[in-house]
This record gives sequence, C-alpha cells and structure tokens, in this order.
Amino acid sequence: MSFRDTGPLIALVVIVGIFAALSPGFRTLSNAQNIMDAAAVLAVVTCGVTFVLMMGSIDLSTPGIMGASAITVALLVANNRNDNELGLLGVALAILVAAGLGCLSGLALVLLKVPSFMTTLGVSAVGLGVATLLFAGVQPNISDGTLSGWAVDRFLGLSTLTWIAVACVLVGWMVQRYTRLGRYAFAIGGAEEVLALSGVNVKPYKVAVFTMAGAFYGLGGVMVTSQLGAGLVQAGRGYDFSAITAAVVGGTLLAGGRGGVLHSTVGVLLVTVLTNGLVLVGVSPYWQGGVQGLIVVAAVAAAVIPQRRRNQVTK
Repeated sequence: MSFRDTGPLIALVVIVGIFAALSPGFRTLSNAQNIMDAAAVLAVVTCGVTFVLMMGSIDLSTPGIMGASAITVALLVANNRNDNELGLLGVALAILVAAGLGCLSGLALVLLKVPSFMTTLGVSAVGLGVATLLFAGVQPNISDGTLSGWAVDRFLGLSTLTWIAVACVLVGWMVQRYTRLGRYAFAIGGAEEVLALSGVNVKPYKVAVFTMAGAFYGLGGVMVTSQLGAGLVQAGRGYDFSAITAAVVGGTLLAGGRGGVLHSTVGVLLVTVLTNGLVLVGVSPYWQGGVQGLIVVAAVAAAVIPQRRRNQVTK
C-alpha cells in the first residue's frame, strides 16, 4: 500500500485526535453515534459516485435523481396525498425509477457521445422536473411506520439508516472486488483503449455503472425522506459536490483507475468528522462549504503530483 492509500486514513486519525483534544463533547460516545448517523446518506450516495469516478467520468445527476426518488417514495408509501400504502414495494419502485434515470445518463454518454459532465447535468434537470411535477405544489408527508422507523429505530446505538449505509458499502466493495463490472470500471478508467482493443465492448458496462449509481442515489433519496418525514424536490441538494469531495479526499481519482468504495468511505468519515468537529469547536457552519472546497482542491493536487511530474502537462 502506498501513502496515497493510507494517507486519508492517517489524516482521519489525526483530525479525530485534534478535535478530541479541543472539544470534550467530541470525545463522547453519543457524538460518535451522531457522526455515524450523519454520514449514512452521504456514504450511500458516495458509493454510486465512486464507480462513476473509477471510470474517469463525472456524475452531476445526484440532486435530480435523489429528488425524483424522494417524491416517488413519499407518494407510494402511506402519505397525506393519496391512499397508496405500498410499503417496501414503494421503496423498491422509487429506487427503480432512480436506476432508470441513471441508465438514461449512461445511454446518453455511449450513444450520443456527449461528455458525462453534460449528460448527467441534463439528467439531473430531468429528475428535478419529474419531482416538481409529482410534487404538484403540495408536500407529501409520509405516515408509513417502517420507512419512518429507519431514522429513529436503533440497533447497537446506531440508526437503521446507518446499518443500511454499512450494507451498501459492503455490497459496493463486493461488486468492485469480485464482479466483472467492478473490474472493468477500473479498467475503463485506467486504459479504456487497451480494454476495447482486447475485445471488450465497454459500452454496456458504462451504462451498467451509471444505472447502479442511480440506484444508490435513489436509495439515498429514500433515506432523506425517512429523515425528514416528507418528500422534497430538493432532497438531494448539495450531495453531488459532497459525494465527489468525499470520494476524492478518500483517494478515488477524478481521472479514474484508482481508489474504490473503501477509499471513498474513509473520505466520507473524514468530511463528516471535520464538519462535526468544526461545529463543536465553534466555527461557523457558513465556513464549512469553503473548507470542503479547499480540501478537495488540496486532495486533487496531491493525487495528481505523480502524473504531473511524469507527463509535465496539466489537462
């Protein structure tokens, strides 16, 4: 393992130590549980973003897909707008809608040959449009006991949402480590031309990665709905930048071919701990966005030093 692999983990330990020394409240068990719960949705969303980044693509569709999923699930489970009570089936359908939007991003990328930056930005707008139409000016508040319980029911001190996030990280790691999709996502980001010359049709795998990412975003939207008790069009606001920040800080390269789910999970914890610690030591929340921006620039700069020294170019 290189320093680029262990560096984020070392940084996490150092930051935890600094905040533990500065704030007694940071050292409490309840605060550790709060950090884990706060990281749950971001961890799930970052799992999806990680696979896209491993291919060397960028995904900005997160806000739109999460918004569409949040409104969809709120209207399919027990709510104040209609008589639907589909329960977990409604959750599955909402995730399926999100996967469909992710698939749309992948198809636009491989068929229209439009850069992923633009295709996913367009799909985000589509998702927000769908969510706004379903919202119809009346907020759907959920009354489904199972979905509401995800945010409040606890096991071993952690909410159900946190355990869902842990399961997603494990699933993402297994897909990355043991499936052809995960291996090819790495290969596409590292040397797509070589993979294509070896006889592999990369297009279906690109579409599959975006579809899987959309499913992760959809689950994230469902989790936000559980937290808020209502479906909101803006349920995914800001999660695109936060997820990319966490993935890059954890060691997943924007250029693709390096990193992975576990790397990005460390990045999620690092960002969440930093946010929590800054609040506890009295730093204004309005500075947190700026701090995240500085961190992602520093992380990208550190990650590309070897390539810059080798190639002597900046793209």
